[in-house]
Amino acid sequence: MSVSILAGKKAPKEILVNVADLVSSYYTLKPDLSNITNKVAFGTSGHRGNAFSGSFNESHILAITQAVAEYRKGKVKNQLFIGMDTHALSTPAQKTALEVLAANEVLTYYTFDYTPTPVISHAILTNENTDGIVVTPSHNPPSDGGFKYNATNGGPANEDITKWIENRANEILANGLKDVKRLPLEEALKSKYLIEYDFVTPYVDDLENVIDMQLIQKSNLKIGADAMGGSGFAYYKAIKEKYNLNMEVFNDSADFTFSFMHCDKDGKIRMDCSSPHAMAGLIERKDKFDISFGNDTDFDRHGIVTKSKGLLNPNHYLAVSIDYLYNNRDFKGLGVGKTLVSSSMIDRVCKDNDIKVLETPVGFKWFVEPMNDGEIFFGGEESAGASFLRKNKGLWSTDKDGIIMTLLSVEMLARNGYDAGISYEKLTQKFGSPLYARVDAVATHEQKEILKNLSPDDIKSKTLAGEKIEKIITVADNGAKIGGLKVVAENGWFAIRPSGTEDVYKIYAESFIDEKHLKTIQKEAKEIVTQLF
Repeated sequence: MSVSILAGKKAPKEILVNVADLVSSYYTLKPDLSNITNKVAFGTSGHRGNAFSGSFNESHILAITQAVAEYRKGKVKNQLFIGMDTHALSTPAQKTALEVLAANEVLTYYTFDYTPTPVISHAILTNENTDGIVVTPSHNPPSDGGFKYNATNGGPANEDITKWIENRANEILANGLKDVKRLPLEEALKSKYLIEYDFVTPYVDDLENVIDMQLIQKSNLKIGADAMGGSGFAYYKAIKEKYNLNMEVFNDSADFTFSFMHCDKDGKIRMDCSSPHAMAGLIERKDKFDISFGNDTDFDRHGIVTKSKGLLNPNHYLAVSIDYLYNNRDFKGLGVGKTLVSSSMIDRVCKDNDIKVLETPVGFKWFVEPMNDGEIFFGGEESAGASFLRKNKGLWSTDKDGIIMTLLSVEMLARNGYDAGISYEKLTQKFGSPLYARVDAVATHEQKEILKNLSPDDIKSKTLAGEKIEKIITVADNGAKIGGLKVVAENGWFAIRPSGTEDVYKIYAESFIDEKHLKTIQKEAKEIVTQLF
């Protein structure tokens, strides 16, 4: 995809979403079930869609919530936690869900304030036999909506669960919603099944058990926290107050148009804290702070902005975080989980520290079981999502936690005396300096299906950019299909996979040699895709 002339520029008024029209469409438009994109579909993390296109409307939320209520019956003994982000569709979707949960007699802890994804995971893990719903499309554009289910292990539900919920929800839609149990909101709120809950205090008070908050406090570092209008702005304010931090919190209220954002690479508003285009506003302010950071709308992702290097590539920060945590916590003997499209720098760091690496398909859900089983202390995705264990090796969050990842960058600076950008530079001096890139291209549903079902036999070449191909991967270390394909040589690799949420496919590539080598890898990967189509 070419770079838009709007990339990195403040969003112009003419591209802002009409919030009234969007919310009206949520209630008035009905999905066309003959259109596959209007059906419920759980991707790597829940169902996502758009009210204007008929893929995220009240009918979908009624059907999905009813399916969740039916699924958990007899399986989950205690309450369900529900939270939402600051997308315009999240508030009406949560209210719809509450009507269905109350009618199904599901004891539900809720708030009409905004709640980050990791806070729901933390609540599940600190309350026995509970589960949760998060109403969020993550960093997606303002017109989008999302809805995901977190199981009793605290993390995004696995494919067996989500496939059951997806199938049942589509069955309910096909039957005209006649199986949906529902109470009017006013009646639901008066019922004994809906209980208002303070999510902020338990999470914020517990942070000192996963991050060295005393060290951060004593350092008095000047911290810039860009809440990016997301669900965690009240949490950063509470963290600042409780731990008496020298922290400035900004973009700290809900703006459903996200008019303060800078446009992403394609000219759209997208709250992607890993994008230098979307993060241009914070990058411009980096020298005002010792360390600064931002988060996406549901605060499960992190973007670290250092004085030394500006916005860190997510892969760089993952490698630095793993190296730091392993050498500053008692995590000896535990491994690391990484997605197959994450940088090989992680593998080199882990090899140097004698850490076992578990490579998985894309999606944080693949780290949930290994974390629960005590197999890994850290799980991270190339798209700036990660979480790790408490200091005592106990579970903190089995979903991505952008808050602890941003605070970790402050702890690093306080302890080391230099920021994470310098830390990464030190790693490159030791292991080499990889060049990593992702290219997106438009793909039809049929083309995405082709890419999802590739096999090693589809690759005829024996070399990659002049090097012998060492392995062709379609199944990850955990035995799961990767939904695409990865080709690995000694000093470079590429992976092809379709997006689970957008009509694009992605080519990831990395070289440990130089820019020319990376371009050659990308060129050969594109040629393979062209042949497949």
